[in-house]
Amino acid sequence: MTSIRVGIAGAGIAGLTTALALARRGIASTVVERAPQLSEVGAGLQISPNAGRILESLDLTEALDRAAVLPEAIDLRSGRTGEPIVSLPLGESARRAYGAPYRLLHRADLQSILLEAVEAEPRIELRLGAEATAVRQTRDGATLSVGDETLDFDAMIVADGVRSKLKQAVDGASPPRPNGRTAWRSTIPVGIAPRDLPHERTTVLLSRDAHVVIYPLRSARLINIIVVIEEDWGDDSWSGPGAAEVLRQRFDRDSTRYISRLTELDLQWTRWCLTEVAPTGTWVDGRIALIGDAAHAMLPFLAQGAAMAIEDADVIARELSNAPVPDALQRYQAQRRPRVMRVWKTARQAGQIYHLGGPMATARDLAMTALGGRRLLQRYDWIYGWRSS
Repeated sequence: MTSIRVGIAGAGIAGLTTALALARRGIASTVVERAPQLSEVGAGLQISPNAGRILESLDLTEALDRAAVLPEAIDLRSGRTGEPIVSLPLGESARRAYGAPYRLLHRADLQSILLEAVEAEPRIELRLGAEATAVRQTRDGATLSVGDETLDFDAMIVADGVRSKLKQAVDGASPPRPNGRTAWRSTIPVGIAPRDLPHERTTVLLSRDAHVVIYPLRSARLINIIVVIEEDWGDDSWSGPGAAEVLRQRFDRDSTRYISRLTELDLQWTRWCLTEVAPTGTWVDGRIALIGDAAHAMLPFLAQGAAMAIEDADVIARELSNAPVPDALQRYQAQRRPRVMRVWKTARQAGQIYHLGGPMATARDLAMTALGGRRLLQRYDWIYGWRSS
């Protein structure tokens, strides 16, 4: 076992994956999480092959396959009429091309899979109901304050999310900034869902200043819906309540008839403010490193937020197993920043393209149709085909 000991603040996807990736390389860690238990927060996640390969390397393949839906394709459609624009083939072709399938999971299911693996790993200590309030460092180590207690580590990894409380210990870290959009989400039991909602595919409905993503979860027993709109609303919670009437008025006004059907269903909606953290800020200061959303929260238009956190976990664990802590953390930042920056910017651009209206939207749709789904998917080879060096 490597002699260094690592502290991890946050038991979300980033923190738990990091602990497992460290343990796989013989490095012990302590994960500190303020919540007394890891509850079912959030809804669906799209785990693309670049992240799926890392999770499989942690011996999670069987558990992932039990919990996931493997979509046949990603269909882009008109939000106004529902007419198809283009279909990106996934299924077995994605597994052959990228070495892992494209998976759809409930966030809580992935967190449960990671938690079960963490609890079975003797190199990992998990402390729930323990709120970390500050981290400081010396030349020789980092100290985490948890209530009246202090914990000493050789390295401290801050994985406490987009509204991180500990990132202030990293001088020059980027602050979170609202994007001017909100994401509304709900799930529909398959039995009451409209018949034409897909049970085996991911569907993206495009309309002016808005779009909708629909895909199956939990062995296709649930249909996950995410509606992104431009809205001047802010809230620090992950799942503030949302009134369907707000969406109904928006889509009736924009004549997006196909989308507006969803607001007529008796659903419980929640919403959250889309918030970015620019990856240009500092991620590493001495023995302290930011990962995941704390370092580079991005817009959801490529479904890569969780994937980038999982990639971070793999790279930082590998570097800590190969070099002294300060050097390892600097190497992590140097390797990750160019890729994350490219993904972050591409997600922003995708949001602009998805939300076009009028003649620009018509031109977009014609261009996508002419290119075809297979060639359009190949444009994301650099994302899905990425492998840790």
